[in-house]
Formats: sequence, C-alpha cells, structure tokens
Amino acid sequence: MSNFIRTIVVIAYLVCASGSTYASLKLPETIRVDPAALTSEPACDPKIPPAWRDAQVIDGVEIEADPSCSPDNPAWIAVAVKGTNNVSMDTLMQTHFSPDAIIKTDDLDGDGDPDRIVIKLEVMELNGKSPDFPGQVPTFDIAPGVQPGAWVFAPKTSGMSTENFESVRANPLIRLPSPVIRVEQGDIVQIVLENTHYLPHSIHLHGVDHPFHHELNGNDGVPQTSEMELMPGERRIYQFQARETGTMFYHCHVQTHTHLSMGLAGMIVVEENKPNNWLQTLNIGAGRVRHRSAAIKENFDREYDLHYHSMDKELGDIIKEYNDPRLTARDMNRRYQINNATEDYFTLNGLSFPYSLRESLIVVDLDEKIKLRLLNSGSESIAIHTHGHHATITHYDGVEHNPIAQIMRDVFDLAPAQRLDLKLETIDDGRHSYGAGDWLIHDHREKGITTNGMAEGGSMSSIVYTSYLGENGLPNTSHFGVNLDNFYTKEYWERKVPIWQNLDEAATFGAAAGRTINLDAATRNSLYYALGGLLAGLLLYLIFIVRNHIKQCAVAVISRIRSKKEGGKE
Repeated sequence: MSNFIRTIVVIAYLVCASGSTYASLKLPETIRVDPAALTSEPACDPKIPPAWRDAQVIDGVEIEADPSCSPDNPAWIAVAVKGTNNVSMDTLMQTHFSPDAIIKTDDLDGDGDPDRIVIKLEVMELNGKSPDFPGQVPTFDIAPGVQPGAWVFAPKTSGMSTENFESVRANPLIRLPSPVIRVEQGDIVQIVLENTHYLPHSIHLHGVDHPFHHELNGNDGVPQTSEMELMPGERRIYQFQARETGTMFYHCHVQTHTHLSMGLAGMIVVEENKPNNWLQTLNIGAGRVRHRSAAIKENFDREYDLHYHSMDKELGDIIKEYNDPRLTARDMNRRYQINNATEDYFTLNGLSFPYSLRESLIVVDLDEKIKLRLLNSGSESIAIHTHGHHATITHYDGVEHNPIAQIMRDVFDLAPAQRLDLKLETIDDGRHSYGAGDWLIHDHREKGITTNGMAEGGSMSSIVYTSYLGENGLPNTSHFGVNLDNFYTKEYWERKVPIWQNLDEAATFGAAAGRTINLDAATRNSLYYALGGLLAGLLLYLIFIVRNHIKQCAVAVISRIRSKKEGGKE
C-alpha cells in the first residue's frame, strides 16, 4: 500500500516538473478566437425601423429628427405630448400604452395647453426568475447578453409584459431607466402609482415642490414619516403643483437602500410656463427630447436627458433565485449587506457600452447651444468628463446658479441623487469646443467604464458631430480603422475573447494555447465537481484495496469487546 502511494506521488511530481521545464523552453502557440464562433449581433437593434429617425408629424405633434441608431418610437412621443385621451386610436395602438396612461385636460390659465395632468405608473420586474422555465422573464439587456435583475417604474401598459407570446424580451415600455416625467410650472399633476409588484413600494418626489399631505394620504412617499407602504394590488395618488422650474428626481422610498439601486428612480423636469406649451410628458429611455418645450426652443438647439445609474450584481441576482416574495424580502431586507456592496453595472439611460451608443449619443453641429440635464441615481459620486469640450454649469439640483458665478468645466462631479444642468456650446474656439469630432463623454472613475469588471463598458457615450455620424446612426469609426464588433458579442462580456487579439495580423495578444483564461462561473463549477468526483473515486479505491486490512481490524475490535464482556460476567 505505502509503495503504491509513493509511486503515485513520484509520477505526479515528474509530470509537473517536466511540464514546467517544457514551458520554460517553448512558449505555447498563440491562437485567435474565431469570430464565426461568437454570438454576434447587429450594432443597431434590427427591430427598430430606420423611419423612426425622421422628423415627422403625428396627430398634429411635431417630432424632431433623431439620427441615433435606435431612436424612440415616434408614436410614443405623440402620445406623451397629446395624452392618451387626445390621440387617434391608430396612434395609441402603436405604443403599448394603456388608454388611461397619460390623461391631459383643462386649460386652467387659458394659454392654450392643458394644465391638469394624470400619469399612471406601474412597478415592473426585469430579468427575474420565471416560474415556467429555467431563465429570466421579461428580459432586458443593458449590453449583449448582460441581464441584471432590476425593477422599474413603467408607464401603465396594455397587453403583456413581454413583446408577444413567442418572446421573453420585455415590452418596449418596460425598461431601464424609469421614464423622465416632464410637466409645466403651475400644472396640477397627479402621479398614480398602481403597485403591480409583489413587494411594497412608494414614490418620493425629490426636489419637486409638493405638499406633505394630499387629501387623506401622505404625499411624501416615506413610510417612516408620511404614509404606510403601498401594498401589492393597491394604488395611491401623489399630487403636486410645482411653483419652481428645474431638473428634479423621483424614486421609491421603501427600503431605499435596495429599491433605488434596483432601478426604481427617474428624472422629473418642471419646465417654464409658456403659452401653447404642449410638453413631452414622458421621455421613454431618456436621451434626446424630440419635442422640446417652448422655453428650451427659445434658448437651445437641442436637449438631452442623461440619467446615470449603477447596480450591484449580488442584489440584482436575488430576484433570479426565487418566485416566493417572502424569500426575496428576506434576502433583500435582512441578509443583504449594503456595507459590503459593490457597483458592478454602470448605465447611461439604462444601457451600457456599446448599447449606450444606440440611444444616448449627444449629436451636435458646430455653433449650437445644447441643453444637458444630468441625474446620478447611483450609490456613489461620479465624475463625468466631456472630451473636446468645456460646458457651463447653469443649475444645481434644479436651482439656477448665480449667472455671475457660473463656471465652465470638463469634469462634472455628481453626488448620489444630485442633478446638474449644463450648457454645452459647440463654438470651435479652443475653449468651448476643440472642433468637430467623435468626442467621448464618460465617468472618469475607472470602474465607471466597466461592465461587471470588463472594459470598455459602463456608461460611456459620445458627443458626436453629424459629419462624423454614419448612415446607421453610429459614429463612423471605419474612417479610422476602429472595429467595435467584439463588443457586440456576449462572449466578450463573458471574458472569453482576448480583447486585443485583432490589433495585428499575427494576433500578438491572442490566447495562449492550452491555457485557460478567466474561466466563467459555470466552467469553474464543472471543474470543481470533476475534482470532487475524482477525490471521491480515489477514496473509494483506497478503501477497496485495503478492505482486507479493514476487515481484520474490525474482527479484532469485536473480539476484544466480546472478551471484556465475558470476563466481566465471570
């Protein structure tokens, strides 16, 4: 037995030693991951018609052109401007909006636009556990194959939470981030929260001028001070009549340390009161505002909403584990340790690079003034850097900064829950702008440009001049030989692709043959199981070869016990 074990040890040592010696004498072959073996996808969402980019008029609503790769459905914008009660049935049927999702009535001040606005929101889940099959439903990808668990406030929808019966992809209205809500100064606004979720929720109107109470209900959304949590199946009305303009914020205030991070947060914009000022009440997915307010049209050539958000993978994975709300509540409220939390996903308008290029490009021309509204709903401060440009901070948290003290910067710090309004001027003078180009805009914290630790990802986008925009609505990187194809494969985000393998013909930075690089969790688990089986088999084999010795020992022990018992009786 001892000779057998010694022989095995010696053989293992010789194998390891010879392998090390061989590796020191000869480097492994460089191999390139075959692009044909990757799960690639188009740079632009193929389900979005190119005609959506065009300027158009729907039910009397003028909608600006948006050259982006994946613009919003123009019918959404028409409904958001007129209200679901004031558009044709044909337009409404193209949107998935419920007929009572946005109700606009009563020109109270007689200036030609509605002043009583009712907005109905639901609480919906993305990438949660399905009770019917292995996997998540409805799915929403923030990058190719990347599906963090999330919750969102969504406009009240008609039909299914998925696209159709054959798809698990989310209904387009149900997505990150929660929609931007736009109203006019002095409007009487009611946000009706219909809790279609399985956990309690609320809405807090952060920075928005609102009373503490509305009728018999609390109106501040805080369970500890103003109202009880809104239980599943219940509805509550939050009402305000804003006296001040600005970029504001709304979010769930139930178990805020988890619910906000899960995605229950959005931007509220209160616009200046102007005659005949029909606003785009909801901006789905944020990005470009294609029907600007009267005041913005007077002062700016374009307007963009930029919502930055971060998520913890560990937190989001909880909803992928259970269909029992008791277990979800237990893990989120009692087991989850936010003190040990990490930011793993960084999004701009609900998406990460390269998908952020689809919807959140800041498209400009020379000599323009651009209005940028920024919100940070993440758990840490961020530092947004504008390459090639200095912008002016005009408002902090919805309040205009003293014009004399307004400063220009190229890095903009946003604490959690903070909002900034920026004026971006594309004057090619070396101060406002360095000239036309495809200029990056990104969080200057290094982790902010990663997706679950993989770069380049995160909340990156571009300030891109139209002369640098391709026909498909993406920056024309082919001018410079840049290839983004790898980023549009799920294998890249699974760490299966050497990130620099295509830099030269020899694939100098390809994979080293015979070596495993950053195994994914499933592969690691398989190896662990195989190793465990090998050890168990070895243990059984050792027991088998020494079975006679074990048997003899057992007989001897039993004999001793019997001898002691018989001696005691005597």
